[in-house]
Amino acid sequence: MDPWLKFFIVLAAVAIIGQMLILLGMFLQVKSLNERMTRIAGDLQGKLEPILTRLHLMVEEVGPQISSAAADAAEITRLARAQTEKIDRVFTEAVDRLRMQVLRADQILTGAIEEIEDAGTEFKKNVLRPVRQATAFVKGIKVGLDFLRAQRHSPERAREQQDEELFI
Repeated sequence: MDPWLKFFIVLAAVAIIGQMLILLGMFLQVKSLNERMTRIAGDLQGKLEPILTRLHLMVEEVGPQISSAAADAAEITRLARAQTEKIDRVFTEAVDRLRMQVLRADQILTGAIEEIEDAGTEFKKNVLRPVRQATAFVKGIKVGLDFLRAQRHSPERAREQQDEELFI
């Protein structure tokens, strides 16, 4: 047989034996760990059992009180909801009334402004237009009189007065 083949067979056998020893070590560690965990679980159960028993008794004693508190909380919630609904209705009505009052005030103000505008238009038409016409008529008479007066005086004086009127 080939010396290399013998070498690889011996090497494979050594590797398999090494793996077997590693697996044996792991098995022993897991077995030891399992025994410790079982012991710890037993101790924990022994310590927790009285605590759980006391807790169970407390829950039985406090259970009715918790139920009563839950019922009271439900009643408080129901009353709060009813009050909130009432408050919501009151505010909704108040907002609706306020909206109606604002609309009414807007209509009144709009009507008043329209009446003031109509009165202003009528005032301009009936009072200011005749006043303007009368003012224009008076200015025309004044200019005519000034012109006639200037004609009586010197023509040079008339020019100065016209220049002065144009300047102003």
